Amino acid sequence: MITIKIYMRLLLVLAVLGLGSCKENENIPEVKADDSFAKGADISWITEMEAAGVNFYNNGGVSVDGIKLLHSMGMDAVRLRVWVDPVNGWCNKQDLLVKAYRAHNLGMRILIDFHYSDSWADPGQQNKPRTWEGLSLDALKQAVADHTIEVLSLLKSNGITPEWVQVGNETGNGMLWDEGKASENMANYALLNNAGYDAVKSVFSDAKVIVHVHNGHDNGLFRWLFDGLKSNGGKWDVIGMSLYPDKDNWPERNTQCLANIQDMNTRYGSDVMICEVGMSWDEEDAAEAFLTDLIAKCRTVSNEKVLGVFYWEPLAHAGWNGYTLGAFDDNGRATKALNAFFK
Repeated sequence: MITIKIYMRLLLVLAVLGLGSCKENENIPEVKADDSFAKGADISWITEMEAAGVNFYNNGGVSVDGIKLLHSMGMDAVRLRVWVDPVNGWCNKQDLLVKAYRAHNLGMRILIDFHYSDSWADPGQQNKPRTWEGLSLDALKQAVADHTIEVLSLLKSNGITPEWVQVGNETGNGMLWDEGKASENMANYALLNNAGYDAVKSVFSDAKVIVHVHNGHDNGLFRWLFDGLKSNGGKWDVIGMSLYPDKDNWPERNTQCLANIQDMNTRYGSDVMICEVGMSWDEEDAAEAFLTDLIAKCRTVSNEKVLGVFYWEPLAHAGWNGYTLGAFDDNGRATKALNAFFK
């Protein structure tokens, strides 16, 4: 059985030899020089899927590289999560480097998503890494800074420059619980957030730092969190949002999300990034309509204050890890949902 260490070592060698570079006959679209709006996807599962023998197919039924396939469908950016010390190795800093290298060789823009955990960090769980348990607040701040610098320095030493960096994932109630739980101690969360922010800037001064919150339609949540950060000296460059409507409520959710975006622009002067979207893969007509409308609404915001939209793990299919909100069918082909990124 192939191990993650062998797999990543092989991919890095192949990337250096040019596997990840574009070929002229791949018909990859050029991004307009005056169009800075990012159309992207979180592809963090791809190396794990490939190692498990999962394939992706183009319209002709030919098995192709998943990242190149998304690029050929109009996506110009990738989002990549990184965990501190995951049990199985996937999404650690070495795995991150493999994926970032491949996207970089395609000329794609990169968003790095720090979870500051050994596994999923989201609204329901913000668990500290095992090796960070029991640390004081000051030691946690240092651990956040050290980990952030270590990962970003690895990218930098390999010639990869991320355009955006998230300090935490869906931190609507803070991160690194319980010390950094915003509902219990907003000041602590602001300190931990700022440790990540300053660390990013120490490696990539031009990278835009994102604070990412779930439920992009919920203006009350966003006002509470960002008012709290602001009053405690919290730092951010971009406000990130997730939006996961269903086939019936997406028009309402899109309208609410647009209103929230406009409020974030006005209230804090912040740019916004839609860091995660998704809908059930077998509702492709609704998903295409939802994404087409959302992207169009984002583009109406004045002064290009919405930076882009990222689909979360569109390559997931055939029940991969129990996830059903991807944009590929059970046969490994893209659904109509991704048509929205052509427009």
